Amino acid sequence: MWSESFVSFFIFGSAILAVVFAAWTWKRVAQIEVGSSSGGPSARDLFEEGRGEEARGTGVGTSTGKVAARRGVKQTQGKDAKPYEGMLEEARGNEAAEIQEAITEGATSFLVTEYKHMGVFMIIMAVFMCTLLSLVTPEEGRTVEDERRNGIFSTIAFLLGALTSCLSGYLGMMIATFANARVALEARKGIAPSFMCAFRSGAVMGFLLAGFGLLNLYLAIQGFKQFFGDDWASLYEAITGFGLGGSSIALFSRVGGGIYTKAADVGADLVGKVEKGIPEDDPRNPAVIAGLMESKAACVIVDIDHYLKMQLIISTVLMTPVSGLGGLLGNDVVEKATYYVAISSLPATFELTVPGDVPGEPFITKTVANWHMFITVAAGLWGGLLIGLQTEYFTSNRYQPVQEVADACRTGAATDIIFGLALGYKSTIIPTMIMCVTIYVSNSLAGMYGIACAALGMLGTLATGLAIDAYGPISDNAGGIAEMAGMGDEVRERTDALDAAGNTTAAIGKGFAIGSAALVSLALFGAYIIRAKIDLVHASILDPKVFAGLLFGSMLPYWFSAMTMKSVGKAALSMVEEVRRQFNTIPGLMEGTARPDYKRCVEISTQASLSEMRPPGALVMLTPIVVGTLFGTQALAGTLAGALVSGVQLAISMSNTGGAWDNAKKYIEAGNTEHARELGGKGSDCHTAAVIGDTVGDPLKDTSGPSLNILIKLMAVESLVFAPFFYACAGGQGLIFKYLGV
Repeated sequence: MWSESFVSFFIFGSAILAVVFAAWTWKRVAQIEVGSSSGGPSARDLFEEGRGEEARGTGVGTSTGKVAARRGVKQTQGKDAKPYEGMLEEARGNEAAEIQEAITEGATSFLVTEYKHMGVFMIIMAVFMCTLLSLVTPEEGRTVEDERRNGIFSTIAFLLGALTSCLSGYLGMMIATFANARVALEARKGIAPSFMCAFRSGAVMGFLLAGFGLLNLYLAIQGFKQFFGDDWASLYEAITGFGLGGSSIALFSRVGGGIYTKAADVGADLVGKVEKGIPEDDPRNPAVIAGLMESKAACVIVDIDHYLKMQLIISTVLMTPVSGLGGLLGNDVVEKATYYVAISSLPATFELTVPGDVPGEPFITKTVANWHMFITVAAGLWGGLLIGLQTEYFTSNRYQPVQEVADACRTGAATDIIFGLALGYKSTIIPTMIMCVTIYVSNSLAGMYGIACAALGMLGTLATGLAIDAYGPISDNAGGIAEMAGMGDEVRERTDALDAAGNTTAAIGKGFAIGSAALVSLALFGAYIIRAKIDLVHASILDPKVFAGLLFGSMLPYWFSAMTMKSVGKAALSMVEEVRRQFNTIPGLMEGTARPDYKRCVEISTQASLSEMRPPGALVMLTPIVVGTLFGTQALAGTLAGALVSGVQLAISMSNTGGAWDNAKKYIEAGNTEHARELGGKGSDCHTAAVIGDTVGDPLKDTSGPSLNILIKLMAVESLVFAPFFYACAGGQGLIFKYLGV
């Protein structure tokens, strides 16, 4: 069996290796040169030079970059063709640099403003958390000093987790904005160079964030160990605050960022594409810069998504022996093969304390073999892959479900929405069955610890999943930059092909995230049951407190989703009105001779995001505190179970419905099959219906849906952190029930 020092070195080395690999990949991406935003003429400058003779005679309302490109084509017919082509390419590079700088500036400004608000939340929450946990009445075997120490170190862990989440968000945003213009410029050379640039940029984010998070957690544990010594139970009770800090910041970031980008997307689509008939990401659209924080583009069907999907499959296959296949090959092999983690790092058998179902014995001892852990990890690993593959089937326009949604656009937006909702509901069947099998097998072998290891297995391909997930928005924005810089239809088709693959693989990533969130939340729920001293008898749904909490908890994801959806709607309403105002009041905007007020739209999205993210966040953060304090630990246990069960179904349905509507629109726009061409393509009635469906799906798949997996994890980890305080309130019965004498 591995020594403790070797395991410690292995974890630390893995984190450092991930960060080093990310830095090496970043260096390769940075070698791609981007034009200067201030050191030469841009496509817009060339347009201004020839605006009089070109723009006035066309009456077509072409974008700034396209007018410049058309002027370049005319001049290339003369004797100065080659010099002008070079100048035009340089101008397009400068234009791309200007756009990237504007996106980076807007993203940085938004993050700084958002993090200022989050800083206030962190301070208030830290004081509240330290106070409550420090005032807990000591349990048997613990002292007042032990409880005070737990409160202080739990608060420190909370702040470390929150800061890690903030820094991860900033790094992720900077990587994405750094790469998008480079992907667009590489697309001029072909699909292969642009794909490599986009995927390497995604790999930078995936490996950097995975390594950075693991490194910070490792250092926090090592630091805490200096104070806790061999008291591992108290150490891990305190380190749970790390997850609470990270998840709380992640929730606010997801909700705030989702409101920001989706308000801009809805405004840009409804006014620009539906009312004005201009292309997506057209620079004449005032909301385009705000939308490019995380935008979308059209579709060309290629095999890129196949290669991205193979990355996940290969990662899963390679992870399986690492998770413990050596245990099936005998001890001789294990001794020589140190990568068989589960066998080499655990004793042959060990004991776990699990909740019991025998009256008078609330907890029993369960003997677990080390090869059982291989089964649990592998179950989660392959379960996650199967969930991802079925997600692809329901969201890729290469398969029947999305094509049926596209075909439903023949009769308008209503049938498109009906078919999309039905697809989302149906897509919950297989993931639910996979999670049921995984949970049963893992719990039978190793109790809640087995479920936690299954969640670890499902997250085993996290770096690859993050890389593929980040690849999508990077390719997405590259298409927008290509459109705005007037790089031509050929370049735009290439970036659209990259984006089409990214949309599907992003849906796969969300499937992984939701499945792993369910397993993690269940494991945290089990830890909460033990920490709150609730046995299986008193956790039964036949108990009125538990059942009442179950119903209340199952309602929470719907309440939360209603708040986030309405927030996007309110922000989108303001954005639509502003975009209409600019088109109606700025002379020459439709003709491409005037520049829209991008800044005003960015301000609308920022203000809406900051004001509207607070109520949903407060709902999630306050619910466990209120329920646990006033109604007791049993009612809170039911609330957690209810939120988990309904939240998983709702998250899967929302994400897949939104993804299907998005790709149905792209299927019609691409027209790569006979069926797609029959639907009419861009500008047709079918396309208009698909755009409306996609607009409805935007907040589903990018705001409410992805936030739900954070909701169920955050409520579970918060309940675990505050479990000692809840138990101290009238012995876990709750202040209200104690007052009523029930």
